[in-house]
Amino acid sequence: MGVSAAFWACLLWVLSQEVRGLGEITYAVNCGGEAHIDVFGIHYQKDQNRVGTASEYGKQLIIARVPPPDQILYQTERYHTGNLGYDIPVERDGWYLLVLKFSEVYFHAPNMKVFDVILNGDLTIATDLDIYERVGRGVAHDEYIEFEVKQGRILYEGEESELTRGQMRVEFIKSYRDNPKVNAIVLMRGRMEDWTPLPPLAVDSDDEEFTEDPLESTSKHRNPSGPKTRDPYENYDTTALLPIFVAIGAFIPLVFCLCKL
Repeated sequence: MGVSAAFWACLLWVLSQEVRGLGEITYAVNCGGEAHIDVFGIHYQKDQNRVGTASEYGKQLIIARVPPPDQILYQTERYHTGNLGYDIPVERDGWYLLVLKFSEVYFHAPNMKVFDVILNGDLTIATDLDIYERVGRGVAHDEYIEFEVKQGRILYEGEESELTRGQMRVEFIKSYRDNPKVNAIVLMRGRMEDWTPLPPLAVDSDDEEFTEDPLESTSKHRNPSGPKTRDPYENYDTTALLPIFVAIGAFIPLVFCLCKL
């Protein structure tokens, strides 16, 4: 799918979605980048994290699954040679949705960058996250984590973790496969139904055409260009030639014997 086609497909998908209000955005940061307001009106603050390295390497790519104005959220990133974390304020009880935004802009294969994501020091929210394996290179990918806050504690999938001074921490944990990274972070007070997720991954029809053997595909799908040609030998009776074949078979040994005399 070409760039323009991908953009229009993404735009049509956004326009076709049921209009619904977002929950209350309590925190949003464009990791490794400048402040930004996205198409939904979310204000992402400039990244002030002093740990790790801010990178704009992704600006050389056009990121799939997002409209052009918001590609910057997936083109800039922050990575680190060790563990990387962000402290996020959580001031009230209620349901929350944490949205972690990623895109692989460097590697061209899976199993090159793999890391874990931990919430508040002891809640594992992503294990062996391999962005390329999930969506490929230059494609937006979001991780959605729903949790509840009650009386200063995070409740997530049957586990609990205590907030520290009204803050929680999300950490990207280094593994032996390159460095952890993140492109943007959003915390919303609300549930998944209050958020508009990324559109489904596009299927590239051009790639599907070449999954078959070209020769096999051509013979399988070729249509005849007229009536079937009659077999010129279909009524030819080969039994009529049988006596001739027998005579020739008998004559050859006779000639061989005469030559030896």
